[in-house]
Amino acid sequence: MRVKIDAVSNSTSFPKEVDVVVIGGGIIGTATAYELAKQGVSVALLEKGVIAGEQSSRNWGWVRQQNRDLYELPMAMNSLQRWGELGEEIGLDLGFRRSGILYCTNKESDLEKWETWGKKAQALGFTSQMLSAQEASTRSGTRGDWKGGVWSSTDGRAEPSKAAPALAIGAQRLGANIQQQCAVRGLEISAGRVTGVWTERGLMKANKVICCGGAWSARFCQRHGIELPAANILGTAFKTTSAPEVVKGCLSMPNLAMRRRLDGSYTVAVPGLGRMDLAPQNLRYVTKFLPMYRSKVAKKLKFRINGSFFNGPEAAGSWAFDQTSPFEKIRVLDPAADAQILRLGLAEIERVFPALKGIAVDHAWGGWIDTTPDLVPVIDESEKIPGFIIASGFSGHGFGIGPGAARLITQQVMNEKPYTDMSAYRLSRFSDGSKIRQPQMM
Repeated sequence: MRVKIDAVSNSTSFPKEVDVVVIGGGIIGTATAYELAKQGVSVALLEKGVIAGEQSSRNWGWVRQQNRDLYELPMAMNSLQRWGELGEEIGLDLGFRRSGILYCTNKESDLEKWETWGKKAQALGFTSQMLSAQEASTRSGTRGDWKGGVWSSTDGRAEPSKAAPALAIGAQRLGANIQQQCAVRGLEISAGRVTGVWTERGLMKANKVICCGGAWSARFCQRHGIELPAANILGTAFKTTSAPEVVKGCLSMPNLAMRRRLDGSYTVAVPGLGRMDLAPQNLRYVTKFLPMYRSKVAKKLKFRINGSFFNGPEAAGSWAFDQTSPFEKIRVLDPAADAQILRLGLAEIERVFPALKGIAVDHAWGGWIDTTPDLVPVIDESEKIPGFIIASGFSGHGFGIGPGAARLITQQVMNEKPYTDMSAYRLSRFSDGSKIRQPQMM
């Protein structure tokens, strides 16, 4: 493991039956298990590896409303509210601090886009502040050739190594059953609807099953004939050595993204850079991803073919539920960091912040980001298999909007009215003839 995560203990018993099974111990799965347990629902959270072992501990740690797709903004706003409540409710520190998020740019087109977005966001109840060139330089503490920026004082940050584990512990304290190193091999289906899951430890009965499997969700769905268009993109980030505080919260510039960590270091990434390994799954859905590939989102991606074509979350092939599944063969996706991105990130830090000259990489990591063609997640009950709910494809946004997504999923399970329109998150938008939107904001 290239990341350090707070440990979570397994529950002592393995239940034969629960009301709801949650597949996947990332931020979406743990937050959902917590919200369900809070409602008094009997819930089991099953994770093939360890809680937060994959992308939920490898993301940037940003908790933002600013620059969200407008379809996601209500979920982001709800999430910010929950982020502010969860630590006190659970009695554990998730690392959440409402310290603001700042974007700076040297492009007039960015300012125009942010201003247009800001007016629409204000109609939904979110307000941020456009900055002049001088204001962007002053607030960022840099002397960049900025055209301006945008500042969101109500946005924040949290610690990926702490958040999902804290939510899992909180759910466990409310009665949720947590099982790690326990892969779900497939669904038990009776009379056309889900009645449980087959795990490597046997059958667990349930009336509802929620798939929050991140990079693995599409392969799991495909095993049951459900088409979930997704492509996994490899991102790289790193933790620096301890350094002076030049950024209090989160800062985004054209070639640099930084978050101040609680331990006095920074999490750093280079926005837009990543890699896609060509594999049967993403090739299967290539036509659905054409709008994304043609947008600026994909312009910095590298493409390659390697061993993941035959083995991994996007490989082809089926398996029997009484045999070892792909989810047991790779317990935790732990890809290496891209060395080029590390060099670029360090060089940009020293260029923009001379006071940080000599800063170094403490450790670095890669992470697979499950991505939909329009970068908006799927939160929907399967039409093919009633009782099976898919919550995946969060496209790198899952950490920040996870608590808000969990409330929507819980409302769906409890047959309550959702707090926002769910039509944007329906799975059928990729198959019912609807035009696939180009990704809007990132």
